[in-house]
Amino acid sequence: MADPIGIEIRNLYKIFGPNPAAHVEAVRAGMTKAELQARHGHVLGLRDINISIAPGSIQVIMGLSGSGKSTLIRHINRLIEPTAGEIIIEGQNVVAMPPEALRAFRRHKTAMVFQKFALLPHRTVLDNAAYGLEVQGVPEAERYRTAMRWIERVGLKGFEKSYPSQLSGGMQQRVGLARALVNDAPILLMDEAYSALDPLIRYDMQTVLLDLQKEVRKTIVFITHDLDEALRIGDRIALLRDGCVIQQGSAQDIVLRPADDYVANFVQHVDRGKVLKVASIMVEPSGAEAPPEAAIDPEARVADALQKMAVLRLQSLRVEAPDGRTLGHLPFQAAIDAYTGQQGAR
Repeated sequence: MADPIGIEIRNLYKIFGPNPAAHVEAVRAGMTKAELQARHGHVLGLRDINISIAPGSIQVIMGLSGSGKSTLIRHINRLIEPTAGEIIIEGQNVVAMPPEALRAFRRHKTAMVFQKFALLPHRTVLDNAAYGLEVQGVPEAERYRTAMRWIERVGLKGFEKSYPSQLSGGMQQRVGLARALVNDAPILLMDEAYSALDPLIRYDMQTVLLDLQKEVRKTIVFITHDLDEALRIGDRIALLRDGCVIQQGSAQDIVLRPADDYVANFVQHVDRGKVLKVASIMVEPSGAEAPPEAAIDPEARVADALQKMAVLRLQSLRVEAPDGRTLGHLPFQAAIDAYTGQQGAR
């Protein structure tokens, strides 16, 4: 299994048009997207993007249509050429890679899962999953053995001889995920991978991804316009608007401390109980009174804490670290206030 690697995106700009380099300085100086379009007939895709993605983490890039999220992910493997900026991976600037090095980077360091599956219709599930290894020249027996292992891992055992047209949308996306994992690339790029799926299938595929991530520990960049999906799977989230990052942080950061009214509107209908963790709202131990008998993990969700208090008919829970240390306690009222948005993080 390839070791996870981080990604550093620094001062990245993308301007679409016949002479983009001529307008970078104007955009750096503050020219808006609308002004660039009106005065020069160019389109601003990305403005000064700076994102640090930790090895083995899931970085979600989210925003509405036209925000720049799909443009951004395609810069990581340079399917789109940037106008300015750097993308540093393993100490190398992807933007400056010569063609041969770039081909090797795409082949061995990154894999991509697309919204529209992009399966080869005339090939079986097994052949689709093994395709990347075939391109690399891996012998047939070895590539089929590897592909079959991942087909089983994504829940498609028994369908390896089927063709894409014989599969449901969710099953086709499982093939796409298996194909990406077969190459054992350390970076997995997922561009609206689940957006075309029905809600229940989409939730199931999110679960498949999260379960697989515990095993494979890829560095995953996941594009979505769905906030619930972003909050569920992202270790960190970057929210884009008009080609700019307007806020980035953990799910809790964004829900508890929205950067502006735009972000606040985005998160106002979120089920906070499923996002906020006990550690973010617990009360520090005071020593003035005995801690509650029933304990809960600091990483547990507030919704789980409320359910436990309701079942046990308690007014508070002891917050206990995995090593048994008491970190604090969670009063029922504090949990309710956090759930309803009346209380922020400590």
